[in-house]
Order: sequence, then structure tokens, then C-alpha cells
Amino acid sequence: MDKEKDSLMGFLDDNVDPAIRNQVMKFFILNAVTDRERARALGLPEGCRIRENAKIFAQEKLRLGTNVWIGEGAVLDAQGGLDIGDNTQIGLCMYIWSHTSHMQALAGQTGRDRRKIMYRPTKIGSNCFLAGPGAVAPGVTIGNNVFVYPCTFINEDVPDGAVVGTNREILDLKKRIDFLEKELAMISQLINNRQT
Repeated sequence: MDKEKDSLMGFLDDNVDPAIRNQVMKFFILNAVTDRERARALGLPEGCRIRENAKIFAQEKLRLGTNVWIGEGAVLDAQGGLDIGDNTQIGLCMYIWSHTSHMQALAGQTGRDRRKIMYRPTKIGSNCFLAGPGAVAPGVTIGNNVFVYPCTFINEDVPDGAVVGTNREILDLKKRIDFLEKELAMISQLINNRQT
């Protein structure tokens, strides 16, 4: 057996961009330090913390405020531009996207035609709490002081001070349906009373 292929490093691809290899190794090593040390090593602003297994794509296009907390397994995709304001908390396994390659995949051109990849700046305001897991679609703007419930997919802009979440929206719809059913019952009773 070839000793080189049998060694631990024999599976590595010689064609991988060294910058990508360095980034992978850096994140691997940074899993063994505290969240504040990790943030400092990544050059994040004052007071920021980033937990284990969180990833930042295209960090050079990320604008991060102070005192931002990034939870375990979160993915911050800054390829299309990503702004996150001061004092915002990004929950565990929260995926924030600024690009999508779905058109490339649907056209059967995965890995072949980068022109089908769409890049859109994504913005999250200050003093927000995005509980994970969840996802923010590319190009979305989330205002200041926004609370996002777990298991929520955000694909449209969110105004300042909003509370959003899939479960909350379902409960709000149920309340509205109950209200409208009562209104219809009253109208139906009024019509029946007039006919008698």
C-alpha cells in the first residue's frame, strides 16, 4: 500500500485554495477556546462572543456591531453583504443567508455556472433576539428590537419592535378565524331574526 495515501493527510486535495484550507483549520482550532477568545481571534468587535461550531462565510463582508452574541452552530453568510447591529443575539443553529444558489441547482448547473447565484445584502438591526434554530433569507432587513421565535423562517422584511414566529403567526390566525366565525354567527342570527 502507498504510504502517502495511507497517512492521515493522504486524502487532502492538493487543488484546494490555501486560504480556504487556512479558514477551515482556523475554525477547527478555535473550537477549543472560549467564546470571547474565539471572537477576539476572528477580529470581531468589542464585546462580541461566538460559540463553538458557528461559521462565518466571507467575513470581510460582515459588518458586526458591538456586544453581538452568536450561538452554537449558527451560520452567518456574508457573501452578499451582512450587517448586524449592536447588542443582537443570534441563537444556536440560526442560519442567516445573503446569497442563494437555488437557480443554479434548478438549472442543473451546480458547480458550473456562478452567474445563477444571487447575492443580496441582509441586515439585522440592534437589540434583536433571533432564537434558533431558524433561518433568514437573502436580502431581508430586520429592524431594531425584534424578537424572533425558534423554528421561524423569515423571508420578508420585519419592522422595528416586531415579534415574529411561525407558531405565533398560526396562533394569531386561529384567533382571527375564531373572531370571524363569531361575527358570521351573529350576522347569520340577525338575518334569521329579520326573516321571522
